[in-house]
Amino acid sequence: MTEQKKKGIAILGSTGSIGTQALDVIEAHKDKFEVLVLTAENNVDLLIKQAKKFKPDSVVIGNESLYELLKEALEDEFIKVYTGKNALSQIVEHTNVDVVLTAMVGYAGLLPTVNAIKAGKRIALANKETLVVAGELITELSKKHKAEIIPVDSEHSAIFQCLVGELHNEIEKIYLTASGGPFRTFTMEEMQHIKLHQALKHPTWNMGAKITIDSASMMNKGLEAIEAKWLFDLKPEQIDVIIHPQSIVHSIVQFEDSSMKAQMGLPDMKLPIQYALSFPNRIKSKFQRFNFLDYPNLSFEQADLKKFRNLAISFEVMKLGGNAPCIMNAANEIAVDAFLNEKTGFMQISEIIEKTLEKVKYIAHPDLDDYIYYDNEARRVAKEFI
Repeated sequence: MTEQKKKGIAILGSTGSIGTQALDVIEAHKDKFEVLVLTAENNVDLLIKQAKKFKPDSVVIGNESLYELLKEALEDEFIKVYTGKNALSQIVEHTNVDVVLTAMVGYAGLLPTVNAIKAGKRIALANKETLVVAGELITELSKKHKAEIIPVDSEHSAIFQCLVGELHNEIEKIYLTASGGPFRTFTMEEMQHIKLHQALKHPTWNMGAKITIDSASMMNKGLEAIEAKWLFDLKPEQIDVIIHPQSIVHSIVQFEDSSMKAQMGLPDMKLPIQYALSFPNRIKSKFQRFNFLDYPNLSFEQADLKKFRNLAISFEVMKLGGNAPCIMNAANEIAVDAFLNEKTGFMQISEIIEKTLEKVKYIAHPDLDDYIYYDNEARRVAKEFI
């Protein structure tokens, strides 16, 4: 039997939650995957450790002030060292890279993803903001350059898995499940007094600070709804969000004959990461197995759009389209950063987003330059409301 060539993997954002778990998956399957590129923005110490362990062809540090430190630490490792935003965007074109895992947080993932698509790479997409900000552009580019986009988010991976073998069948509706976050049972009065330490305690998932706050405000689910629209070519009315506190059913597809398919399992991001890297094949894993007897009751609730205003805003901008999702995303990144630095309150996050959407000009058919401009403009405006 012919030995299969290892897939060359580039991990953009290797020091974050998704990036580190992806490296765990790769380490468990050294016969199938090879790390060729690792990138980080600021966490140079962890990047150095990862580079020494996995010995990639190249590493990139986004923060140029850390370049010399990184270069010196790796001078005996025969690893190419680069720095800056241009290097981040260009490194994905590496000839031997088969899969680009985009695990950078926020808008920063857009330009590297665009370049990877233009280079015809398979994209394992863990950066939902890329499709939120520029969904129309990204989907057009992926078709033009025949670049596959395989979702890594647990919910989108679930939908994707449910659709394998079903592409000729019409989707009636999809249901994205949400744990409800730490404030699912809070009253409106209690929501007014949320502290940072409370918002950083997610009941199910262990994630980075920004994504954890987005989950607490349910902006994360709103971003996922917009991402799903582009990934699966859906209308906003075909997308629903339901609260599922146990986080066992990761999402559901309902077909036009009324049949429903769900993908289930214990909450573990390594499964969707591994699936995206190995697709179309499933490979053996040592992940913990789900036992129905441990979960005799799976419950579902409607999402409260009054309490979680960010979810309602997300559906509004999804219907608007154009640069509205880009403006929302930029304002949210600024507002969440302000909350993490205790410069604004939790409930003020959605207020800042709404005010920014009102003030920044709406463009119905933006191009890449427009996205870049209005991302910067929305950030500038959002800061005025903090």
